[in-house]
Amino acid sequence: MRESTFTNYDQLPLFLNANTVAQTLGVSISSAYELMHEKGFPALRIGSRMVVPKEKFCQWVEDQLGGDA
Repeated sequence: MRESTFTNYDQLPLFLNANTVAQTLGVSISSAYELMHEKGFPALRIGSRMVVPKEKFCQWVEDQLGGDA
């Protein structure tokens, strides 16, 4: 597993692309793309591009941790 390049949510951009999701979670970019296509993950499709709103991503992480983040 890769180490995250971010130390807190404030460092994240307003919208995350697959590369930023991968860097944040410490996973490969292919794993980030897989995650972004899963049902329940808050990705938005804008044309052929997929992005994740920062606030929805943070909430998704908290939900995965049981709301204790």
